[in-house]
Amino acid sequence: MVIRSVSLETVVGVTTKILPKHELPEIAFSGRSNVGKSSLINALVNRKSLARTSSTPGKTQTINYYNINDALYFVDLPGYGYAKVKLDFKEKWGPMIERFLKRSRTLRQVFLLVDMRRPPTADDLMMYEWVCGNGFEAVVIATKADKLKRSEFSGALDKVKSAYPAARPPLVIPFSAVTKLGRDEIWETIEEVL
Repeated sequence: MVIRSVSLETVVGVTTKILPKHELPEIAFSGRSNVGKSSLINALVNRKSLARTSSTPGKTQTINYYNINDALYFVDLPGYGYAKVKLDFKEKWGPMIERFLKRSRTLRQVFLLVDMRRPPTADDLMMYEWVCGNGFEAVVIATKADKLKRSEFSGALDKVKSAYPAARPPLVIPFSAVTKLGRDEIWETIEEVL
């Protein structure tokens, strides 16, 4: 897809009761804190700092809707798992994310991001089950592929793939925000669901 325009259009926080009612299709990005959701979005739209990134886990504390070409929305969800934020605030993220995932009328795809250097966590596998259980085809993006040595790459990818049920294996796409490995394959997947 040729990116002509991109903007952060809507931000939804924990106190927001009503989600935006978009007519355009939504593509959501979910994963643990600091797995690289914002970096992935920046790489997909060829921008360096559209989505704010940080080495501190938990930087994204809202649901951020990015309008892409007035044709679709990328939805950056707050990370689950470890995050350096107050516990009571963090506990409100879960219901906020669940509300989005259950109530969005135009959600077409949920990409599940995992760090390729580590096996998927129990939270990652639970999110996978939720996505499949709600009628979506699970697509896993194994981020930070550039941080692996060549000799480690295949083994790490196999560990990610084997963590998911053999009866319902997801498509797993290795990705690097640095080298752009996997970028075209992710776009192909998005264009298929649109």
